[in-house]
Amino acid sequence: MPIRLDASFHEQLAASDRSLIGMWACSGSAIVTEVAAGSGLDWLLIDMEHSANSLESVLLQLQVAAAYPIAPVVRVPSNDTVAIKQVLDLGAQNIIVPMVSSADEARAAVAATRYPPEGVRGVGSALARSARWNRVDRYLQESAAHTSLTVQIETAAGVDAAAEIAAVDGVDAVFVGPSDLSASMGLLGQQTHPDVVAAVERVFAAVKAAGTAVGVNAFDPTAADGYIAAGADFVAVGADVALLARASEGLASRFIPVSDDTRRASY
Repeated sequence: MPIRLDASFHEQLAASDRSLIGMWACSGSAIVTEVAAGSGLDWLLIDMEHSANSLESVLLQLQVAAAYPIAPVVRVPSNDTVAIKQVLDLGAQNIIVPMVSSADEARAAVAATRYPPEGVRGVGSALARSARWNRVDRYLQESAAHTSLTVQIETAAGVDAAAEIAAVDGVDAVFVGPSDLSASMGLLGQQTHPDVVAAVERVFAAVKAAGTAVGVNAFDPTAADGYIAAGADFVAVGADVALLARASEGLASRFIPVSDDTRRASY
């Protein structure tokens, strides 16, 4: 019996009348990802760039997330044709490619997601979860319709090229990363600096003018509110590891006397 794939993240963005709210899954734990998947959030970013996630752990997280009404989005470690092919073959319909700073880099990311002659993706659908082992009708011919590509702007050069990046055919959305952007601007660690916020909003304006969806990473609730008001189509507002770190620190602060706080002071 033919299998029907879920709507892509791009399709969900187009159908929504509000900002889609998501969080990061960085722990590499399928249990933690399943807990987050059932949270009621709109989307879940499974990260391979700055985490312990491997192909095997991403596969398991995609499988557990599939039981819940949340859109899993996988950030590949780099704009690499092989890495993108492997993650797509795992069955990830939605990917984010980091550190895209030019239209040429965006075109390379698009090519990696498309089969020839439009692109360079290797053909292995009969062996892969992407086509459910050839149980998805016309997967090879229609794979582009099942796949959502988001490119991430994280540098000052990317900000300047935002309009050209967003206009590349096959780029479905642009995601702004204020952490690396602030570093690129000489403001390391100052994601909410007014100059960084202004740069993010410049990207918003350029991308929206191209008719492309735009999102941002914003763990600071005030910053997230501001970006939503500025028209962000999707926002990542937290991460599994950060939530666990802050909550466990809160427990320590609540129950361990300050005089016995030598363990925390040693870090």
